[in-house]
Amino acid sequence: MKKTLHEKLNVRKAARFAVIINGLQIAAMVSVLLYAILRASPEGRTVEIAVIAAALAIVSWGAVLDIREALGAGRIIEQAKMLEEAYGQLEALNGTLRKQRHDFMNHLQVVFSLLELNDPAEAMKYVENVYGDIQKTGSVLKTAIPAVNALIAAKRQDCAEKGIALDIAIASAWKDLPVQGWEMCRVLGNLIDNARDALTEDTGNARKRICLRVDETPGTYGFSVENNGPAIPKALQRSIFQMGFTTKSDGHGSGLSIVEDILRSYGGSIRVESDEGRTAFIGSIPKRTGGSDRA
Repeated sequence: MKKTLHEKLNVRKAARFAVIINGLQIAAMVSVLLYAILRASPEGRTVEIAVIAAALAIVSWGAVLDIREALGAGRIIEQAKMLEEAYGQLEALNGTLRKQRHDFMNHLQVVFSLLELNDPAEAMKYVENVYGDIQKTGSVLKTAIPAVNALIAAKRQDCAEKGIALDIAIASAWKDLPVQGWEMCRVLGNLIDNARDALTEDTGNARKRICLRVDETPGTYGFSVENNGPAIPKALQRSIFQMGFTTKSDGHGSGLSIVEDILRSYGGSIRVESDEGRTAFIGSIPKRTGGSDRA
């Protein structure tokens, strides 16, 4: 399988390495300057100090530029990762729609054949059976953000394959949401995946259900992802948004931290409410006047 850009390059490690190396260079030059000040003879001290100070300034300036570029590269790669995820969701939605179009044509042929056989009652019964599937298809195409619609369709299919019902309640189209589409996909995707994993591990729950709600108030855009799995212990609820925190043996503990970072960068917030049989992550993003720069 072809590796993606963010899999080939560990940007955080590269950024840390750049910071450490350039920090050591600055420390080395400062040490040389201090040594010159303390050990140089009075006659040559001024020239030596001036030369070393100039070298220190050059090295420091270069180090600052290197560090800034390393951190900037990290942000670019992070955005590239979110774009890749959003593109994948769009591809998944396109495949789902093609499949559903094919199924729809088959359904029409069946109904037409039943009507030709003069059996309208059976035709009506058949239509009623497939009506639920048609409703599910339309229910995920209500936001103004195509990437979010694609994500919801893909996650609903993924949950269904694992025996989990993903209910969607969209009370707002999020028409002028200030968050970038692929970033919002990362937020919702992480939350839905966590809810799915919690229910997958909870073998005692016969009816596994996740509810995604999208809404807005006069001042904010809101959302919540709720599941009916086991509660998150009170002692852990304060730690789950910290980078590196995870309860999974194969996890990296960055999902919820990324969610919180994205929302905070737009002035938003997220909180968790958890009791036995109900865990909800509730987020909000303040509205902006003058439209959105979302792509």
